Amino acid sequence: MNPLKRLLGRTGKENLVSRKPSGRFQVVGVTHLLGKQILGGIVLDGILYPGYKLRGGGVALIREIHIQNRKVDFAVEGDRVALVLEGRLEVGEGEVIEVYRS
Repeated sequence: MNPLKRLLGRTGKENLVSRKPSGRFQVVGVTHLLGKQILGGIVLDGILYPGYKLRGGGVALIREIHIQNRKVDFAVEGDRVALVLEGRLEVGEGEVIEVYRS
């Protein structure tokens, strides 16, 4: 397989994450819209940026972050957000997942 495609996540399996988590996120709800998985929840600690990856029941890339129906550039501890993902996670309500830099 082409190494560039693997780095860009075109294989359907997002496996590249840093070793140390940069934050934690608690899932409040999970939905799907136009083929994308969307996680609603609370940033427990750290900071989230688009391009960071979530690991918990798989690995997925954060494509967009929304706070109160507005797209934002980042989210910090205590923010209630919706994360639009590229890829899928097998997570349930109340689950805490780790956030990693890409």
